[in-house]
Amino acid sequence: MIQIVSPINGEVIAERQLAGTGQIQGVLDSAQAARKNWQSLSLEQRADYCSRAIDIMVQGKQVAGEELTRQMGRPIRYTPGEIDGLAERGRSMIGCAKAALADIPLPPKTGFRRFIRKQPLGTVFTIAPWNYPYLTAVNSIIPALMAGNTVILKHSAQTLLCAERFAAAFTEAGLPEGVFQFLHLDHEQTECLIQDRNIDFVSFTGSVAGGRAVETAAAGLFKGTALELGGKDPGYVMADANLQNAVDGLIDGAFFNSGQSCCGIERIYVHRSLYDDFVDAAVVAVNGYILGDPLHPQTTLGPMVNGKAANFVRQQIEAATAAGAKACINIDNFPQTGLGAAYLAPQLLINVDHSMEVMREETFGPLVGIMPVNDDDEAIRLMNDSPYGLTASLWSQDDEHALRVGDQVETGTVFLNRCDYLDPELAWVGVKDSGRGCSLSRLGYDQLTRPKSFHLKQH
Repeated sequence: MIQIVSPINGEVIAERQLAGTGQIQGVLDSAQAARKNWQSLSLEQRADYCSRAIDIMVQGKQVAGEELTRQMGRPIRYTPGEIDGLAERGRSMIGCAKAALADIPLPPKTGFRRFIRKQPLGTVFTIAPWNYPYLTAVNSIIPALMAGNTVILKHSAQTLLCAERFAAAFTEAGLPEGVFQFLHLDHEQTECLIQDRNIDFVSFTGSVAGGRAVETAAAGLFKGTALELGGKDPGYVMADANLQNAVDGLIDGAFFNSGQSCCGIERIYVHRSLYDDFVDAAVVAVNGYILGDPLHPQTTLGPMVNGKAANFVRQQIEAATAAGAKACINIDNFPQTGLGAAYLAPQLLINVDHSMEVMREETFGPLVGIMPVNDDDEAIRLMNDSPYGLTASLWSQDDEHALRVGDQVETGTVFLNRCDYLDPELAWVGVKDSGRGCSLSRLGYDQLTRPKSFHLKQH
C-alpha cells in the first residue's frame, strides 16, 4: 500500500495499492493494442479528445485544487491556478501540433519526390513529480498523444490522486481504451517498466539522483529519455534595474510554493549600488508572507512537502550562519508552534559566498541567499559557478545589455524582468545537471517522434 500523508497535519488522506505484475502487463498490452488505431486518427481527431479532456479538468479545478493542497501543502489560494496553467500549456501544444508534425519537404529533384515524415515512437512513459504534478505531467502527455503515441503515467507517491484526475478526464472525454493509462508503482517497479521493450520513450521530471536512476535503467536499450532535473537558479539585479519590480519578482520567484520549484530563484546577485536598498526592501516583502494552514484562504506560505525536506533547509541555514552568513528574517514573526515539522519560516541570508552549500547546491525550500557584485563579469562568473543550469533571471531596463549578459550565462532559459515561469511557446530545456531534452514549443515534439525519410523515384 502507498499512503499519502498530508504535510498540513500528518493525516493519511488516501491509500492506494501498488500495481501487481498482472496489472502492469495488462496496461502494457492495452497500450500496445491501442497504438495502431490511435495513430490512424487524424490530427484533428486527436486534438478533439485532448481538448475535451483539458476542458473537463478546468471545470473541476476548484475540487482538484483543494485536493492538491491536501496532498502537497501549497496554499489553496494558488492550487486551482495550476489547472489553468495545465490548460495554457496543453492548448498551446495542441495549437502548434500541425506545424510541428507536418512533413518536411526537400528541394525539388528531377524524377524524385522526397520528404521527411515525423512518426510516433509508440508508448511514452511519463514519470511526474509532486511539486507541480499537473504542470510537469502535461508537458509530455499532451504532445505525446497529439503525436500519435500512447501514454502511461506514473505519478509521485505524494500526489497519486493527480494521475487519477488525468485518467478520469480522458475517460470522460471518450479517449479510446489503452491510449492513456496510469500505474501506481514503487522505484523498483518503475525501473522495470523503463526497461520493458514496450516502452519506447521515458519523460522524467524530478531530482538529479532520480535522473541518474532513469539513465541507468535505460542504459543499452536504445530508447530515448528526457530528463528535467534540479536547479539553483540565479537572479541578477543590474545597476539600472527598477528596484521595487526586481524585489517583488525575485522574492515571489524564491518563495512561491514554499520555494519548491525547479526553476525557483535560489540565489540573488545585486549590483553593489543597489544592494543595501534591495536587501531592505526584500526583508519587508518576506515579512509580508503569512505562514499557516494552506486550507485557509489568507495563507500565502504553506508547509513544505514533509518534515525531512524542511529539516534539510534548516541544516543549510545552520551551516551557512555557522560559516558567517547573517539571517535577515526574525522567525518569531512566523510562529510555527503546533503547525508541525513541515512548516518552515522563510529566510533571507546575506554575507554569503560560494564556499557555502546554500549558494551552490539545490535548496528547494523557502530560503535565498543574496550577494553584492561589482559588475557584469563578476555576476556572470557567479551565476555560472553551479552544477545546474535551468533558468536565469536578469533585471534591467536595457534589453540589449541584458541580452549580452544572457548570452554568457550557462542556462536553458534567460528571463528579463520576470522569473519562475514557463512560456509554452518557448523550448523548456536545461544544461549541466539540470537535465537534457526539450519539452514545450514546436521543438518539444521532436523528442516524441522519429523521422522517417521517403525517397520516391517517379515513373
